[in-house]
Amino acid sequence: MGKLYVVPTPVGNMEDMTFRAVRILKEADLILAEDTRTSSVLLHHYEIHNELLSHHKFNEHQTLQSVISRLKGGAVVALISDAGTPGISDPGFLLVRECVRNGIEVQTLPGATAFVPALVSSGLPDEKFCFEGFLPQKKGRQTRLEQLKEEPRTMIFYESPYRLLKTLQQFGEVFGANRQVCVCREISKIHEECVRGTIEEVIRHFTETEPRGEIVVVLAGLDNGEKPVKEKNLSKNKYKNASSENN
Repeated sequence: MGKLYVVPTPVGNMEDMTFRAVRILKEADLILAEDTRTSSVLLHHYEIHNELLSHHKFNEHQTLQSVISRLKGGAVVALISDAGTPGISDPGFLLVRECVRNGIEVQTLPGATAFVPALVSSGLPDEKFCFEGFLPQKKGRQTRLEQLKEEPRTMIFYESPYRLLKTLQQFGEVFGANRQVCVCREISKIHEECVRGTIEEVIRHFTETEPRGEIVVVLAGLDNGEKPVKEKNLSKNKYKNASSENN
């Protein structure tokens, strides 16, 4: 039997790559990459020239069995994604599950992932938290938010800069305008920034300043003394008015 290594890659700064991760990638018989063009930049930087195969959410069902066959034949395979730890809002789960089912050893290296520095930097309670990743874009989105209305733990979401304002507005409607939130963007990159405050304050900031880059939203849980919002008492007109005032 071979072995599968799940290898985190930097979410921004190239220096966040670990010595062990570089060694494993150099020793692997095959590297599975979410986007070979993106990964080639990283691999070239560290002078890694091993066989590279595309493995992403659109083809992982088709490539799964051939990869398992190579692992059964003794190959050492390394799985990477475009950034961060594979399997965390990235492809990886299907392959790991199939390896476990087939008795193939899986080792996951510690390393970069965007939500951990965002959570720690937020200043919100981090001893207990729930990771939600990307919310459903359409169907099920409102239902999921309603389910989280009374969640006491700090909540972590990934979001696109193009949907950030809409998401924050929905948070305000469901959780209340005064709920604390932290929006971290471009983690470990040159323009890294954390914007903290109430949902209303952060909406105002990103109404004035266009959000850009990779974004993690860290939202405070329901405080023991706080009453859940019973109705969507924050009208969209309120935010429209704020936007027109800022313009």
